[in-house]
Amino acid sequence: MTTATLTNTGFNFGTRIADMIVRIKTVRARAAEYQRTYSELQHLSNRELDDIGVRRCDIADIAHRHVYCS
Repeated sequence: MTTATLTNTGFNFGTRIADMIVRIKTVRARAAEYQRTYSELQHLSNRELDDIGVRRCDIADIAHRHVYCS
C-alpha cells in the first residue's frame, strides 16, 4: 500500500517573489552569455572559423548549446 504525505508550506509571498527574482537574474545572465558567445563567434573571420571547424551558419546553435546545454 502506498501513502502520500502532503506538506502545506502556505502562501509565502516573500519567498515566491525572491524565487522569481532569482529566476529572472538567471535568465538574464544566460541571455547575456548567449549574446556574448554569439557576438564573439560572429566577429571571427571566415578563415578563423574554418580553423576551428565552425561554419558561420552554425554559430547560433553553438552559442545556444554553450549556454543552455552545458
